[in-house]
Amino acid sequence: MLHRSALYPGGQAVTVSRRDHDARGAGPISEKTAVASLRARLTALLALIYPARDPDALAAEVIAAFWPGDRPRRQRPRRPSNDLWSERDALVITYGNSILDGQHKPLDLLLDFLEGNLKGAVNGVHILPFFPYTSDDGFAVTDYYKVDPSLGDWPDIARIGAEFSLMSDMVLNHVSSQGVWFNAYRQGQPPYDRFFMEATPEEDLSAVVRPRTTPLLRKVTTAMGERHVWCTFSHDQVDLDFRNPEVLLEILRILRFHIDQGVRILRLDAVAFLWKEAGSPSIHLPQTHAIVKLMRALADFATEKVILLTETNVPKAENLSYFGRRDEAHMVYNFPLPPLVLHALLSGNVRYLRRWLRTMPPAPLGCAYFNFTASHDGIGMRPVEGILPPEEIAAMIGAVRGAGGLVSMRALPGGGEAPYELNCGYFDALSRTIAGEEGRKIARFLCAQTIAMSLEGIPAFYIHSLLATPNDTQAVEKRGMNRAINRHRWNYPELQAALADPASDQAQVFGEMGRRLRLRARQPGFHPNATQLTLQLDDRILGVWRQSLDRRQSIFALHNVSSETVEIEAWQLNLIEDEDWSDLLSGEEVAADGRIALAPYQCRWISNLA
Repeated sequence: MLHRSALYPGGQAVTVSRRDHDARGAGPISEKTAVASLRARLTALLALIYPARDPDALAAEVIAAFWPGDRPRRQRPRRPSNDLWSERDALVITYGNSILDGQHKPLDLLLDFLEGNLKGAVNGVHILPFFPYTSDDGFAVTDYYKVDPSLGDWPDIARIGAEFSLMSDMVLNHVSSQGVWFNAYRQGQPPYDRFFMEATPEEDLSAVVRPRTTPLLRKVTTAMGERHVWCTFSHDQVDLDFRNPEVLLEILRILRFHIDQGVRILRLDAVAFLWKEAGSPSIHLPQTHAIVKLMRALADFATEKVILLTETNVPKAENLSYFGRRDEAHMVYNFPLPPLVLHALLSGNVRYLRRWLRTMPPAPLGCAYFNFTASHDGIGMRPVEGILPPEEIAAMIGAVRGAGGLVSMRALPGGGEAPYELNCGYFDALSRTIAGEEGRKIARFLCAQTIAMSLEGIPAFYIHSLLATPNDTQAVEKRGMNRAINRHRWNYPELQAALADPASDQAQVFGEMGRRLRLRARQPGFHPNATQLTLQLDDRILGVWRQSLDRRQSIFALHNVSSETVEIEAWQLNLIEDEDWSDLLSGEEVAADGRIALAPYQCRWISNLA
């Protein structure tokens, strides 16, 4: 990685990643040259993925699948740069039916809520799978070309996409066992008769890594006889067989269709499991990375500004590998962040969170971290393997269970189980600390969310975090699924009443979250690729220094994760004495030679530009 030296305020030299701007090169190139450049990238990747096939012929099929007919494409590939996003970018994560009223289409209600309450606070929305499905709240898709009619239709999706940057899920590892594709497979109808991953119980599958404890193989009766199909997640979610290039081509046609409907951020769900081989872990295999590179090549030549986000809930090194060499994902989820932030707030100590932050490299040029604390899934525990010691994990699990949360397990290769995720709303997960303190819940929660706003990357907030939604234990009992605890469906009139009541948790959290997000959007020091340095302060304070790309603005983001008032000397931040400093969050002036106090769970954004 290329680097340059930046001068930390106060004279300390630090090393940060080079932040070049997009250089498009001099002079036009011919369409013939552009096609040759694209085809060369594709043929090299396809030769790795499908060595038995003619890569040139297959590259032509890939181009035809992604750009059918005479669709235009860029003459040159879009080069890595920092202009794909800015400090104004923040997203809300939601289901299409998180808000209901029994009268209007849920997608219309969602747009009404977003436009009426979040303009200026967020500019993007991730609508979780909005296709027809049979299980797993949308992640067992029956038809990628349709919108679930209980939510609305494509024009409703397009209206949201016209007002907000739209992210959708490409659930590309598996499809519903009750969908058209799998039914055609069972009947032996081409091309679907070769669309699904098969194995036999006699094969060595002991090394396979997966996040579930259910049996990997499902026996089914087909027109070809008895078969065993691969099910990484559940027996209703049957894995596609990407060893067949026809599967890849169909997925590319679907991607193009979704882009045409206004989708601009493609979330590649469970992408790490894409390629399987008996006798291997069947996760992160080279062919999987090559397929992501191929999709990135297509995105680079697309006229639309398409961003790829990989969803890989795995330890750090494996997760970061999906940046590739600036030729795979544009964004990766910062999966260690939710459990580490939760641990810091529950323990009142930032030691493990700070240590991890120090080891995180800046995102490569043209890439960014996707920062979040909560999502539709649980709080993943795999990403903190090797970061949090077992006793700290056990203490955190105990605190979450004490708040009404649940724990889901995963199967270990060779037998046994380990915690996979904590199932609990993030607001309720912070109800009480490990020490048993139950006060200051809202302040503790806001501190956690502000950490996500302050770090390098693009922040995203689950709708139930924005709304301080409590655990939905009734949904767990009704649906028999741990994850239902964090997938509440609000009645819109009841939600509006709660937001109108200044004494409600919903109004207090939503109002302050919106204020901080709108303030953040005006700070160039919070550009997703702005310099970040982790500060060594009191173990109760997480401190990071951010500096804008033009080096004009510095922000010292301080977060007191404890129930105690903590004071530090201003000189510990190396504030430049001949500049005026103030706390953006409180409006207070800060003297470069004074002391800085942080009340329990207080956050400060100390900046030289008010």
